[in-house]
Amino acid sequence: MARKKISSGSKFEALLGYSRAVRDGEWVFLSGTTGFDYKKHTISKDVVAQTKQMLANMEWGLKQAGATFEDVVRLRLYMVDYRDFEPVAKVVGARFGDIRPANTMITASFADPRILVEMDATALVRAKKKAAKRKAARR
Repeated sequence: MARKKISSGSKFEALLGYSRAVRDGEWVFLSGTTGFDYKKHTISKDVVAQTKQMLANMEWGLKQAGATFEDVVRLRLYMVDYRDFEPVAKVVGARFGDIRPANTMITASFADPRILVEMDATALVRAKKKAAKRKAARR
């Protein structure tokens, strides 16, 4: 598979020269994703609401690249305030608890002070159809 670049149309993608996600072969690299609601052009002041929206945005980006949360092998979570760890962890853990990708959490500041949380991901999309055919053939 040739390299595929996915864009959400965000002005920041053009400004900084990046893609929302890039798929190269079986690998998907999802850029740092925040809790902005891109349809309404708003962001909540609540870290839990931002985390939920961030996951929805990530799911969209992964889907555009032909991946799902189940394909994620690596996460990097960035938060402004380490004291938000527990409420954020509950939301992220509810989504990734059974998947259990490698994960790092870092505190950082962002260019836009409204952003409280951001996460990037790496996914490995294996050929599921071929694996399913092999499994069926063994039966």
